[in-house]
Order: sequence, then structure tokens, then C-alpha cells
Amino acid sequence: MSYADEVFLQNCREILSRGVWDTDLPVRPRWEDGTPAHTVKCFGLVNRYDLRREFPILTVRRQYLKSAIDELLWIWQKKSNNIHELGSHVWDAWADEEGSIGKAYGYQLGVKYDFPEGRMDQVDWILHTLKHSPASRRMVTNIFNHRDLKEMNLQPCAYSMTFNVSGKTLNGILNQRSQDMLTANGWNVMQYAALLIMLAQVSGLEAGELVHVIADAHIYDRHVSVVEELLKRQPYEAPKLWVDPQVDDFYAFTKNSFKLEGYQCHELDEKIPVAV
Repeated sequence: MSYADEVFLQNCREILSRGVWDTDLPVRPRWEDGTPAHTVKCFGLVNRYDLRREFPILTVRRQYLKSAIDELLWIWQKKSNNIHELGSHVWDAWADEEGSIGKAYGYQLGVKYDFPEGRMDQVDWILHTLKHSPASRRMVTNIFNHRDLKEMNLQPCAYSMTFNVSGKTLNGILNQRSQDMLTANGWNVMQYAALLIMLAQVSGLEAGELVHVIADAHIYDRHVSVVEELLKRQPYEAPKLWVDPQVDDFYAFTKNSFKLEGYQCHELDEKIPVAV
């Protein structure tokens, strides 16, 4: 079985077996019909993925790697906050009439700061540090900017990455304040695994461990039956990930720089409702 499946299914079992429901609390998210979207959750899940072992992608349900990478590049490479520069419709519900999601996600990564090494944005600072000071323990990005929260159409869920080099291996910690396990867990894991692989490749390093820290890991009430169905499925083995070895510039990666070889997966029998 894919290791990503093993982790995901164990997380879901833990949430359903010992999780706490918020049905007695007022909640912000709503279903399309206006009904409050309640959740059952566990606090403080920590998962580790060794990218030298296999690429972490779910097989108990289909994952769309190129769409996930397209979104990642929209945030980290284009540093955009406009959905018209994104290939999918994932963000449509949070965009205004001009396509903007406000001062969120990519916008924050594109803001320039006066670092000791010079004036640059957070992504370029990480790239610069990986090249010139790989032993640094200060390689941290953060897009949860309290000053701008009121101007964000959605406050960032995956908000911080910490990068750390051990020898010739690049490791990373993804901090996430909130995780919709069914719709977003597999998506975010493969995104940030791909990010670690990209940064390692252009820095002459090997991608090592991705550690995923989730503060609020939850399953929505209308997702429980779907999750219970996934728990009954027999996962497949993980596919191989091909990454274009010719790319040596982070800004030259595209979604077509990646390809899955031997990806087998189960299909979902129904459309998953999304709470907004």
C-alpha cells in the first residue's frame, strides 16, 4: 500500500474514533444550502513522509497531481492572488468579481522585505539561502500576516514552511492551522512534497523528509460517509514520480515538469460537497 494511504487512513480512523464534535458551537463554514458545516476533529496530528522512499500520493481516491502543482506554482512561483492566473476552479468561491482573493497566499510570498542578504521576497530569500548558506537554521516562510488578515478572503490554512539541510538532504516542515482531511489532506501533502523536490533539485540537494503538522485535523459532517467508504478500500502501491531533470531554475518548473508512472487508484462514486 502507498505510505500516504496508510497515514491518511490512520488519521481518519483516529478522528472518527476519538475526535471531538463542534456541533454545540457556532461555526463559520456553511454548506451550499446555508446549513452550518460542523466537524469532528483531532488536535495536533504530526505525519512524516520520506520522499526518498516514495512520493506521497493517495490511491484510495484519485488525486490530480498536475492541478495540485499548478496551484502550488500559482502561490509559490507566480506569487499570485488572482484566480484568472490559475488553471483550476479551486479558489472560485473565495474570489471577488475581479478574481482576487485579497492579500492572501501568493500575495504574501511576493511581498519584498529587507533581509540581511538584500531586498527580496520570501521565496527568493529561501532560494538564496539554500545556495549561499545551506547550514542556516533560519529558513522559514510565513504567510499568516496578522496585519493583512482583514484583507484576505480566506486566511491561510497551510501557512508556514521551515526548510533545513542535513548534509546534502533538504527536509521541510509544513505547518497547517486547519485541514479538511477528505478534500485537502492528500492535495496538500503531494503539493508540498513536490515543492521540497523542486527546491532540492535546483539547489543541488536531495529531497528528504516532509513533516506535516496539523493543528486542527477535521472531517466535515457530510464527509463522514465518504471517509467510511474509503476506509474499506484496499490501497494500491505508490506510483513513481518523474521530474524533468533538465530544470535547474525554480521559476522554470511547470505542471508538465512532473509525471506519475504506474498510478493506480480508486474512483469516487459521488461528488464531494465543499464547505465555504
